[in-house]
Amino acid sequence: MNLTDRIVMITGAAGGIGAALARRFTAEGAAAVVLADVNSEAVRAVADSIGPTAHPVAVDVTDEEQIRALVADTEQRYGRIDLFCANAGITTGGGIEIDDAGWDRAWRVNVLAHVYSARAVLPGMLAQGGGHLLHTCSAAGVLTAVGDAPYTATKHAALGFAEWLSVTYRDRGIRVSALCPQGVDTPMLADGLAAGHLGARVVAASGAVLTPDQVADAAVAGLAEERFLILPHPEVAAYARRRAEDPDGWQAGLRKLVRRLTA
Repeated sequence: MNLTDRIVMITGAAGGIGAALARRFTAEGAAAVVLADVNSEAVRAVADSIGPTAHPVAVDVTDEEQIRALVADTEQRYGRIDLFCANAGITTGGGIEIDDAGWDRAWRVNVLAHVYSARAVLPGMLAQGGGHLLHTCSAAGVLTAVGDAPYTATKHAALGFAEWLSVTYRDRGIRVSALCPQGVDTPMLADGLAAGHLGARVVAASGAVLTPDQVADAAVAGLAEERFLILPHPEVAAYARRRAEDPDGWQAGLRKLVRRLTA
C-alpha cells in the first residue's frame, strides 16, 4: 500500500503505537487520518499535534454500534476508507485468577473489536474494489504472553481471525496485515513494569524494547510489501520456528526465564 492520499482510520489512537501510526501515515502523505479512542481528550490532543489532516473521534471499540457509526460517518465525510487499523488493546497482568469480567473485557477489546470493525468496513472496501486491514495482534499472538493468560488467549484469537480474513478476502482485493511487535515503550508496558507484573518483566527481559515510532516504521514497510505478518522484532520469527519445531524445549526455556526473574 502506498499511503499517499489514502483515508486511514486508527483505533486506540490516543497514544503509544496508535499515535505513532497516525504521525507516520500523515508524514507518508495520507489525505486524512481518523483517530478513534475511548479517551476523548487524549485523542484530541494527538490530532491537534498532527494538524488538519487528523480527525479525532471518541469511540468505545467494544460497542459495535459506535464502530458502525464511526465507519459510516467517515465514509460519508471522505467517500471511502482505504486502511483500517484495529489497534486498541488491553492487558490484565494476571492468570486464571482474573475474574469473568476481566476475561470478558479482554475478549471484547482484543478480539471482538476486530470483528466489529471488519463487519463495518468490509462492505465499503469490497464495493470500492479493495482496501487494507491492519490488526495489531502482538508477538503474544505468535508466541505467548508469560504471566497474562487473557492477553495470550485473546491475542492468539486476534491473529487467527486476521489470518482467516486474509484467506477469505485477499482474492477479492482486501489485504490483511497482522502487526506483532514484542516489547514497545508504551504506557501499557510501563504500567505493567510499575505494577510488577510478570508478563511485563518477561517482555522487558526478552529483547530490545522499541519505540512506538520504530513500530510505525516497520508497519509502513510491511504495508508497502503487503506482508501478512509484520514483525518489528525480527527475532520473533526465529522464536516462532523454535516453538513450532520443539515446543517442549521452547516452554522449558520460558520456565527457566520465569524462574530467573522470580528468584
